Amino acid sequence: MSKPDPFTVSTRYWHKLDDGRVQCDLCPRFCKLHAGQRGLCFVRENLDDEIVLTTYGRSSGYCIDPIEKKPLNHFLPGTPVLSFGTAGCNLACKFCQNWDISKSREIHTLTDAASPELIARAAQQLDCRSVAYTYNDPVIFHEYAIDVAKACRERGIKSVAVTAGYVCPEPRAEFYRYMDAANVDLKAFSEAFYHKITGSHLAPVLETLEYIKHETDVWLETTTLLIPGKNDSDRELDEMTRWVVEKLGPDVPMHFSAFHPDWKMQDVPPTPKETLVRAREIAMNNGVRYAYTGNVHNKDGDSTWCHQCGELLIGRDWYVLSDWNLTADGKCAACGTPCAGVFEAQPGNWGAQRQPVRLRDFAA
Repeated sequence: MSKPDPFTVSTRYWHKLDDGRVQCDLCPRFCKLHAGQRGLCFVRENLDDEIVLTTYGRSSGYCIDPIEKKPLNHFLPGTPVLSFGTAGCNLACKFCQNWDISKSREIHTLTDAASPELIARAAQQLDCRSVAYTYNDPVIFHEYAIDVAKACRERGIKSVAVTAGYVCPEPRAEFYRYMDAANVDLKAFSEAFYHKITGSHLAPVLETLEYIKHETDVWLETTTLLIPGKNDSDRELDEMTRWVVEKLGPDVPMHFSAFHPDWKMQDVPPTPKETLVRAREIAMNNGVRYAYTGNVHNKDGDSTWCHQCGELLIGRDWYVLSDWNLTADGKCAACGTPCAGVFEAQPGNWGAQRQPVRLRDFAA
């Protein structure tokens, strides 16, 4: 291999084509690359007739967040999570809320460097119960995310994937062997939306959701950013939530979040709170036991309620826990009905704070 920079590593999911190009087999985009070309994600390149990852060990920044911000409402509530991402993305969402990171083509976006072991050590010393691969999609930094997850597992730190779920079966199986929780963006429930607005396809995402739910022990939640006039019709929400209950089961929490104008969709208005409330009602009427509103102030829609007796289980005001009415084994304190999720006897108390972190402060 010809003198790659120190952040470049070989990868496994690719094969050579008869015409001399190399095809990346990580995601269903199947980028076919001539020498020196990069895929749409921009971080995987044909270098010396193999696909390499060019951002191994480099991040766009590190921050401690509340786990509820991922969003995960049923996975170690109230605990802090060390979050990081890299640059690039394998989707082309016109509404991207993190476009300065996910659409970056500039190496200066990657401002901090860290080995997997350093990230795991920092998370432990910062009392973070988990590490989140987020801001952009961990699918595209597959090798780095897995190595970080392995290092974290050795220290008892959980791993959380925040992803669009656009990945091929073989790398998907490898990736989720090392994850403990995932929030998958179910961006819409129509092929037309996925094709026109994200530059991808719906079917692989649905396959990922079913795989995580039925073939792994990974805790799963979903998020849908509702965009006025694009994916927020009653019909689409009805079809989506019925599919979730039928294919994933009633216990998979669904988050409906508000869009704000950004990137290439600045001519679309913000999502009204009423739309999120309506989506939550549709979901619950269709059998979804845990449905949430996001990016708006709505304590009822932020909180967790017992699906059996209707009592408040976990009160939330934005990202702050205000009530805790679960027993030590995760059951409703009023009626004894189990609440689906990964809970401990007591919640964390991290609150809503967001704390930037410099990983070099934790270097040995």
